[in-house]
Amino acid sequence: MNLDHVFVCGNPALDFAATLRARRSVRFEMFVTPERLRAWYLESGIVDAVSPGDRADIGQADVDRAKAVREAVYQLVTARRLGEEYADEALDVLNGAARKPPAAPQLTASGRRTEATPDEALSTVARLAIELLSGPDVPLLKECGNPECTRIYIDRSRGMRRQWCGMESCGNKIKAAAYRARKKSAHTAVAQ
Repeated sequence: MNLDHVFVCGNPALDFAATLRARRSVRFEMFVTPERLRAWYLESGIVDAVSPGDRADIGQADVDRAKAVREAVYQLVTARRLGEEYADEALDVLNGAARKPPAAPQLTASGRRTEATPDEALSTVARLAIELLSGPDVPLLKECGNPECTRIYIDRSRGMRRQWCGMESCGNKIKAAAYRARKKSAHTAVAQ
């Protein structure tokens, strides 16, 4: 399987919220097709297979519901991190998704397997968000230090000193830019 999505936030619900990237600048949407949503569910490990259930296949309506839940998760996590009140609409969207049956793992001859409909997979994500927002990791929530990035992650680093959602995605970019700026500044100072 080709891994197209990034999982650096420390919780699948946070990684789900991060599928709309660079919210403050040029937004980059990961869920542009039903197949991209299916890929996220599989790559995240939430499920092993997404089956359509009684419908023809995963469709645009599933993508639209997923985006609504994603935005609710992002709003609620941001509010919680900043100590603000939750928006009622975001609560309604998240709780509505969580009320549906979640993906149910099954034991097979070859081990554990979780096959789910798109609604069951989305319910699982919503339930993970509720567990996160009502659990012990809330004080560990941080937003990436890269001004272009809007990922929120769980900082379990020693001394809570982690600054970026991930070294490969943001840390290296920021460090390289700082290095180039220092190098240019030193070169300019020597030239004068």
